[in-house]
Amino acid sequence: MINVAVLGYGTVGSGVVEVIEGNNAQVSANAQDDLHVKYILDLRDFPEDPYGDRVVHDINVILEDPEVSIVCEAMGGVGAAYEFTKKALAAGKSVCTSNKELVAKHGSELMALAKEHCCNYMFEASVGGGIPIIRPINTSLTAENILVIQGIINGTTNYILTKMGNEGTDFAQALRQAQEKGYAERDPEADVEGYDACRKLAILTSLMTGKNVDPEKIYTEGITKITSEDFVYAKAAGLSVKLLATGRRMEDGSILAMVAPFLIGENHPLAMVNDVFNAVFVTGNMVGDTMYYGRGAGKLPTASAVVADVIQCALNPGRTLPGGWSAEAADLADIADTEQSYFVRARREAKAQVEEMFSGRVFELEGRKEDFGFFTDAMKEREFSEKYASLGDKALGRIRMA
Repeated sequence: MINVAVLGYGTVGSGVVEVIEGNNAQVSANAQDDLHVKYILDLRDFPEDPYGDRVVHDINVILEDPEVSIVCEAMGGVGAAYEFTKKALAAGKSVCTSNKELVAKHGSELMALAKEHCCNYMFEASVGGGIPIIRPINTSLTAENILVIQGIINGTTNYILTKMGNEGTDFAQALRQAQEKGYAERDPEADVEGYDACRKLAILTSLMTGKNVDPEKIYTEGITKITSEDFVYAKAAGLSVKLLATGRRMEDGSILAMVAPFLIGENHPLAMVNDVFNAVFVTGNMVGDTMYYGRGAGKLPTASAVVADVIQCALNPGRTLPGGWSAEAADLADIADTEQSYFVRARREAKAQVEEMFSGRVFELEGRKEDFGFFTDAMKEREFSEKYASLGDKALGRIRMA
């Protein structure tokens, strides 16, 4: 029998227990041994819960039990979760997690600790929820030189942008709807400002390069400045607005890593990814484009990915599986030196000024007398930012073109 401990009995933790116990015949068959949840660590008691008798309040009960070989960390954050994960790995217990904040910040350290103690630190569920993306990069695509990873990796913002695009709602109204449906937290900052997607991108680009990508050094821009007017122009131009996370190898060997809203063609596969769904494009130098699509969050999809990691750990006792990245810092490109084209929306009186400053084409909509649109030719981000700032309050918005 393989005994598992679950740290945290919230949404993901309870889902992990539900998957292991509810699908026990399947899970145990795939693990080639009986898989059993022996402990659930939480500060609370759950007297009415069918698994409430397994709840403990002291992490040392788990750490000192030699029968527990795998720990599922579902606490979140980088405080106690970080300390408990280190102690579990140091005790030779493999740890499986969905905690993207912890993986992004301390992943290289924790993977090194796991290797030192002949166990595993696994985090398939930290990016894309139930979408398999970490394991394909670590196994199926190991013959590839990965050139680009780009995707929609935050369901909350994708739901908001879908509502704004399909129903013409403004950002505040779409956010309220997301909160009412449970897709957005009461404090939605991590989602709408792009921080959640940034952490996930840090993990993906670290895997892509084999070196550590610090999430705090990734250019990150959320969706709070996107307006319903932007969607009016986007639809008229046959485009869609999406929050994209992008990791790209540049010609000089550096890595461009950024999270920001982009305009993409309506026929682009990512334009068809709506509501809370996620999708990730991975482009290899030999295989070309591959795409991974599905529910990027949610109790059971995320828990399913955690349990898939548990099964891999169960099949490989005393062995550290390949994958991950080193502590060496990746060389990140300065976004100011990158070249892109942009869509600019400005007040009508700035038309002559915009045409003088930028090369490109004017895009006007019939009946709109207060503003106009302009698609610029490709130019350096630094040059664009300086010129756009000079428009002052005549500038109404800008979105990069994918």
